[in-house]
Amino acid sequence: MATAPDSERLSPEVWKVSAVALFGTLLSQLDATIVNVSLTSLATDLHSSLSVIQWVTSGYLLALTLVLPLNGWLVDRIGARALYLWCFTAFTISSALCGLAWSAQSLIAFRVLQGVSGGLLAPMAQMMIARAAGRQMARVVGLIVAPVLLAPVLGPIIAGAILQYASWRWLFLVNLPVGVVALLLAVFLLPADRDAATRRKLDWVGLMLLSPGLVLFLYGSDKLGDTTGRMSFGLGIVMMAAFLMTARRKGGDALVDLRLFKSKVFSTSAITQFLSNGALFAGQMLIPAFLIAACGRTPGEMGWMLAPQGLGMMVTYPSMGWLTKRFGIRQVSAGGALVACLSTLAFPYLAHAGFALGVLIPALFLRGMGMSAVGLPSMTAAYASVSKARLPMATTSINIVQRLGGPTMTTIAATFLAWRLGANAGGPAISTAYAAVFLLLAALHAATFLSAMRLPRRLNDVAPPPGE
Repeated sequence: MATAPDSERLSPEVWKVSAVALFGTLLSQLDATIVNVSLTSLATDLHSSLSVIQWVTSGYLLALTLVLPLNGWLVDRIGARALYLWCFTAFTISSALCGLAWSAQSLIAFRVLQGVSGGLLAPMAQMMIARAAGRQMARVVGLIVAPVLLAPVLGPIIAGAILQYASWRWLFLVNLPVGVVALLLAVFLLPADRDAATRRKLDWVGLMLLSPGLVLFLYGSDKLGDTTGRMSFGLGIVMMAAFLMTARRKGGDALVDLRLFKSKVFSTSAITQFLSNGALFAGQMLIPAFLIAACGRTPGEMGWMLAPQGLGMMVTYPSMGWLTKRFGIRQVSAGGALVACLSTLAFPYLAHAGFALGVLIPALFLRGMGMSAVGLPSMTAAYASVSKARLPMATTSINIVQRLGGPTMTTIAATFLAWRLGANAGGPAISTAYAAVFLLLAALHAATFLSAMRLPRRLNDVAPPPGE
């Protein structure tokens, strides 16, 4: 029997690190899903309004964004293993505090603490897998990501069971046993890297500009309808622009090293990630709204109608390693963007011709397959283009770009839709407006395709710059 070449074999070390990283990503995804679908029940049980209790989610997301720029500096300062242990410990303790909350305000405060630690779990997981798996990252992530994709499916089921048979407090206390197991795995399986840590000074000016700038941008993009939201949005853009000016001058001493983006491979990968993530989030906002407002579906019907998109993602991810090896980075990523673009064109047809389940289901399934094929190859190329020493900074940069893509494109799509709908739109005007905004969404996928076409053909064509 033929055996795989040594360069293609994955060492036990890779699977150990990946198992620990999987727990971090799965726990944060599952926790977010469970809480998001339980806000109405939390508002009732804590005698609060929905506008107040939604800060259980919003506060978590904003805190998560606030600490994200610190990821690269912290890894360089104390090492990946120590940081991961600290994050998981803090996440588990703050979960316990959320379960002990006595009011809506205390729950929001503890969720902010949870977001501070949870904000680093996802980029840390990416970085550790990139370090361990190297050029086999697409293969490894493709195999282990399936349980993470189950989180949006399992979350509502777990939340429903807890709210029916137990106290809402178990929405958070359920994290404790998982957190303890994950901590034990991290202690015994993660390799020590403290000696490799470097004592890099913290860019305080950059931190004071970038972190609040990101938070204000994300907060404002969700509240452009009021004056405070527009002011926050504008101030966030100004602060991020000021950060770019100072970071350019500081070079390697900046909180985020912008010299990474001088690499064609890294910058192309970042643009592809920005556009792809933007299309994903914009679609998550537009398609449910279309099914309810233009097609007359109920929220319950809309929920199961969206399932084919998730199934399409789950079908594609486990094959990513084989696909990128067989066809190459560029073909897989660009091909996925093209499939997503073509399948999205079914929605302008549905808007004009009327609701048809036989068109909706295959379109969503193909869209899920296409979108899941874009991110991993481009991310693998980005990490392959930098040295291992610069992976923490690269991970931070890619995650910030991803985080900005979603709200940016969602805001553009929502603003365009509102403009097309007009103040008193009704009847056929709704369908026409949604047809136009879906064409905009397809154009976004087309832009992702054009960006992905600039990626390298294969990983063998990618190498860190000399001297790194």
